[in-house]
Amino acid sequence: MTDISQAFIEQSRKLLIDSYLPRIEQAVHGLATENVWWRANDQSNSIGNLILHLDGNVRQWIVSGIGGASDVRTRQQEFDQRDGWSGPDLTPRLRGTIEEADAVLAKVDPATLLEPRRIQSYDITVMRAIYAAVEHFSMHTGQIILLAKMWKGDLGLYDLSQGEPRPTWSGGVAGH
Repeated sequence: MTDISQAFIEQSRKLLIDSYLPRIEQAVHGLATENVWWRANDQSNSIGNLILHLDGNVRQWIVSGIGGASDVRTRQQEFDQRDGWSGPDLTPRLRGTIEEADAVLAKVDPATLLEPRRIQSYDITVMRAIYAAVEHFSMHTGQIILLAKMWKGDLGLYDLSQGEPRPTWSGGVAGH
């Protein structure tokens, strides 16, 4: 069982730092600041809001909830922001949080995956916290990619020159 538990932790780390994050960085690279903060309507989120939200969520669920750091998140601020940081300002901030989360996950003992945690208002296990954070990150990565494609067209996430899609982002995972 430890091999499966360790594989779960390793795969979660790889998805966050080697698959989803580089795609966000590639999608946002070169976007004008006004495009980063564009919203379809008042109920929608901008790319900037989504990046701030991912940063806050991963920090709260992994860095704090699993790693034990203080939880300083003010969730609503992630959505209230309407302008400010450019893509080149936002993505290093997100990368820093993902690197902190990766360091926390690297230290997770597979035997602790079923230990309870209370994160936000949820009583969950360490495994559920990891799964929730990775799934949440995946969903918003897709939204960021969709919004970035509105402004940039093809993001060049895949090389199709040899007939098979090959990821172009660092650490790309084929089939995603």
